[in-house]
Amino acid sequence: MGRHFCTVTAGEPSYIHGYSENEAVRLADQADVLAELLHHDTRYAPGSLVLEAGCGIGAQTLQIAERNPEVTLVSVDLSAASLRTARGRGVAADLVRAEIAALPFRDGVFDHVFVCFVLEHLADPGGALGALGRLLRPGGTITVIEGDHGSCYYHPATDAAAAAWGALVAAQQALGGDPLIGRRLYPLVAGAGFGGVTVSLRQVYADESRPGVQDGFVQRTIVPMVEGVREQNKALGLVDPSTFEQGLADLRATGGPGGTFCYTFFRATGVGPELMVSAVPGHPPPAHSLIDGLHRPRSHGSGAVSGEVLSGLRHGRRTGRS
Repeated sequence: MGRHFCTVTAGEPSYIHGYSENEAVRLADQADVLAELLHHDTRYAPGSLVLEAGCGIGAQTLQIAERNPEVTLVSVDLSAASLRTARGRGVAADLVRAEIAALPFRDGVFDHVFVCFVLEHLADPGGALGALGRLLRPGGTITVIEGDHGSCYYHPATDAAAAAWGALVAAQQALGGDPLIGRRLYPLVAGAGFGGVTVSLRQVYADESRPGVQDGFVQRTIVPMVEGVREQNKALGLVDPSTFEQGLADLRATGGPGGTFCYTFFRATGVGPELMVSAVPGHPPPAHSLIDGLHRPRSHGSGAVSGEVLSGLRHGRRTGRS
């Protein structure tokens, strides 16, 4: 089945970690090492229509598709560069470029919405959740996964490591994001109108007895994430550059002999409100639905939406097809 790349907005969004090839590798490594921890219960009924909001390079998309081969998956992101990478990775989903607050779908068409590592980067995560809620059919569900940089503990704990980690937090906050958002998931999801909200904690822990976690999570995920704000740290004058570099070295040591590292992810689920055709205050739906003909496909199991499902484009242009 073809995968459509639909452009409905212009410009690249701000993203604290950037869009480099190194960041793409980091995201893929992160998804692999955390796959079972985060997704052992990410299961949807065969034939479900699932929206992934903020798919990035498709790292989490691959995990969802692998565990749910008989669902129809539509994955959305604002970054054209990330979507090109996702297409190159062969993700089994239709890829649509759009803003979460102005998605080009009819209200009440999706069975489930999945959001992972996205809300932390948004200035208005509650508004985004409200916009996503309108797209769920009555009784549909949402799953939201986020980290919380305040949940990070490690050994050896040095002042330099704490300073480098603090620079990561401050740099993201300077862009309007919230790197401590995990602890806020329950009030955010419930406040957006979802019912039956539950939150579970997913803790990752690494020491010498778990060399795969030390390598995959500490060395390939955490350290590159902090390293990625080196230039922002300099530009913002957050931490003396020499202290930052020492902090990086100390964080690497937490993933080596004698080191330990612990971090907690938060996973929230909820049931969508009754079909919301009116706008969330401050976040009106698009004046014209861009994708007019979004219906359930006649057959399932391909993992991608058929052409007729994404038919009826009024605005935007289809810029490619894989």
